[in-house]
Amino acid sequence: MEINWLHFWSVPVFTAVIGWLINWTGLWMLFAPIHFHGFRVPGLKEVAGSLPRKLQEVPGILRGGLGWQGIVPARAAKMGSIAVDRALSKMATAREFYEQLEPDVIAEHIVDVFKPEIPLLVDEIMWREHPRFWRDLPRPLRATVIERVQGQLPVVVRAVTAEIGNHIDQLLDPKIMVIDNFEKNPDIVVRIFKDFGARELRMMVVFGFVFGFLLGIPVAFVDALFGQWWLLPIMGIAVGWVTNLLGMWLIFSPPNPVRIGPFTIQALFARRQWEASDVYGKHIAMDVITLERIGDHLLNGPSGDRTRQMLAEALQPAVDAAIGPAHGAVRVAVGVRKFDSIRASVAEHAVDYTLTPLKDAAFSERQSQHIRTLIAERCRALPAPMFVEMMRAAIKEDEWLLYAHGAIMGFAGGLLHLWIFGVG
Repeated sequence: MEINWLHFWSVPVFTAVIGWLINWTGLWMLFAPIHFHGFRVPGLKEVAGSLPRKLQEVPGILRGGLGWQGIVPARAAKMGSIAVDRALSKMATAREFYEQLEPDVIAEHIVDVFKPEIPLLVDEIMWREHPRFWRDLPRPLRATVIERVQGQLPVVVRAVTAEIGNHIDQLLDPKIMVIDNFEKNPDIVVRIFKDFGARELRMMVVFGFVFGFLLGIPVAFVDALFGQWWLLPIMGIAVGWVTNLLGMWLIFSPPNPVRIGPFTIQALFARRQWEASDVYGKHIAMDVITLERIGDHLLNGPSGDRTRQMLAEALQPAVDAAIGPAHGAVRVAVGVRKFDSIRASVAEHAVDYTLTPLKDAAFSERQSQHIRTLIAERCRALPAPMFVEMMRAAIKEDEWLLYAHGAIMGFAGGLLHLWIFGVG
């Protein structure tokens, strides 16, 4: 049998290019676009629940749309849930996260920011909530109240931060905080994934070319041997599928080193666990478990009402201490119920002001260094299989979309080669 070597070697070169394109576009499918792009199909949302499960997993289908959203941002909430269940919950508790943020330093910062605002705050609250009482109160006594509140502030704030620490496990749910954050900001998940595995993802594209070339050699032999027009498109499906399969295997399997003769094989992610852990810790500390987000979660999360009640109760004694020796006389003068109402009102309105300094981005970033160190250290200590699974689990169910994409491109590549070079 005489072989047309130009035609023969054109096959592996062609499959190499297709393999490179498959993995390059596959990465695009993983991360882009951040939000769903497509169009709505009338009636699709109503029947989507009865479609095969694999079709339901295509981004947009369950919402009644045809189009695309990157697999990673589409599964952002799921990735957050898995990140907590598989890794973060084993790295640190809510109490450990809070302690790493140094409650004493937080208290000092709150006092520094909050103290100059006390006169305006007390005056504003009293004129809004109890104008008659505040108007009738002699000006020197008003000044005394404000001065005493300022004097009591360091003690009160330390009591507040200590009270938060004592109940942090009931007030702060890292899982809900992470899931909500990922769902509202899927771009954070993309940044974590890209930065965390930047090197491996680049290698995956390069290996797409290598695998495509190597797989193309047996395809070229079969094509030369049988010379059927339909062989290249059909084998292109297998080459495209296997190219993506090998790329995913290269990154994620095996998590533990496996020795085969003189060679040691291990997943690329697992090999770089030490340095990748620091990258992961940086993103979690800077974008996810930050002082700003913890403060927001404490006041506006599922346990926000409980936080406010607890802090208000902790702040109420400050009103008594602020009035000082005049406490009994004022209580009698305005009436017990009225006085208790004033005390509760001031305390409740002070809650938001007390925790507002936590939204200071510069201060939050400084404190986040401790979280970053904690996450990095605990991440390095994870068993290799758990470390790898932390990143893979979120997209594992959707990997078939990448394989199907590879198969379609392999089929198209086979048709294109047939059109350019003809039958072998």
